[in-house]
Amino acid sequence: MHHTVKGALFLLLPLLAWGNSAHSQSLIDSRLGKGVQVMAADSSFSMRFGTRFQTLYEGSVSSGPGATWEDRFLIRRARLKFEGFVFSPKLEYKIELGLSNSDIGSDTPEQTDNADNVILDAVAKWNFAPNWELWVGQTKLPGNRERIVSSQKMQFVDRSLLNSRFNIDRDAGLQLHHAHYIGGMLVREAGAISMGEGRDITVDNAGGYDYTARVEVLPFGEFEGEGEYVGTDLAREETPKLAVAAAYDFNDDASRARGQLGSFLSGTRDLRTLFLDAMFKYRGFSAMAEYASKKAPDGPVVAFGQDGDVDETFVTGNAFNIQGGYLFKTNWEVAGRYTTYNPTQVTGLREQDQYTLGLSKYIVGHTLKVQSDVSLIQEEGREEAYQFRMQLEVSL
Repeated sequence: MHHTVKGALFLLLPLLAWGNSAHSQSLIDSRLGKGVQVMAADSSFSMRFGTRFQTLYEGSVSSGPGATWEDRFLIRRARLKFEGFVFSPKLEYKIELGLSNSDIGSDTPEQTDNADNVILDAVAKWNFAPNWELWVGQTKLPGNRERIVSSQKMQFVDRSLLNSRFNIDRDAGLQLHHAHYIGGMLVREAGAISMGEGRDITVDNAGGYDYTARVEVLPFGEFEGEGEYVGTDLAREETPKLAVAAAYDFNDDASRARGQLGSFLSGTRDLRTLFLDAMFKYRGFSAMAEYASKKAPDGPVVAFGQDGDVDETFVTGNAFNIQGGYLFKTNWEVAGRYTTYNPTQVTGLREQDQYTLGLSKYIVGHTLKVQSDVSLIQEEGREEAYQFRMQLEVSL
């Protein structure tokens, strides 16, 4: 009996200590969505820590005879983010880590040292002159608008088919950013030189480097809260705001099927990608359009199988996406999207059209929201399919 009581007390002591600590916790000067912020006593560095996750339900069914409902429930994204400055406010940094299987899963174990691909962003940003910034490290390339928009701030449950097929994602290297006004018009330019093989690759470069350039024009000036890279007009722009941009990417001797993404192939090809995009917002209405074209001048197919079918190919072709929505004063939004994907015929990939209707409730902006959408998917040579998704976003 004595030993039993002693063991119980041993187990209770940590709980009692925790309870006492919980009652004595200090309040922090922050609010939902802004994370936890600290500043060094000598102002030599600052750090803001935030975390977020998305819980997704997804189900689909084809229109063919005997079709059954297939579904899954998963943690779509789970992230940790650290950002601030070091030594001087002119030298900022950002670190973002992925924790979910969708974030860290890798189909290239040899190229990632048989490790989970946890690091999304690890970049330093030096404001070395007025309106100029030099970025060093791994982060998103200045490609299509939809990819630059954070996965936290999307108008739909997820990005479009255009993005999944042709975006150039993240890469490690150098980026130079510049912004200036011409009258009341804001112009931004960005250029990058990167490895060309995607994030956190540990083996030697298999091909050449990747070169990216992007120019963006905002003829009516800045959006509220950088709204040109936020889905939905949460700021309810009082005057019309427009952003138009063009980006070009040249991946010299690319070794992966989609450039920075996809499986590594047995041969290399030059890949050339063009993006055109625009964002418009006014009093709760928002619209975004994108066009993407990816080409391999020497031909996308690397290898054929014994039966003559394509065995290895780069993903080339073009796609167009347009979407728009209206945010009511109750913070409910109705949105629609149309995407068409047209792969290069010789690749053997299938054409596809998607029609999507979305309904979202923004409880605390993009910090706490519930989004749902239903899509009609038409793929060449297959029965029509229907997809339903619902997602909860929580960000601290």
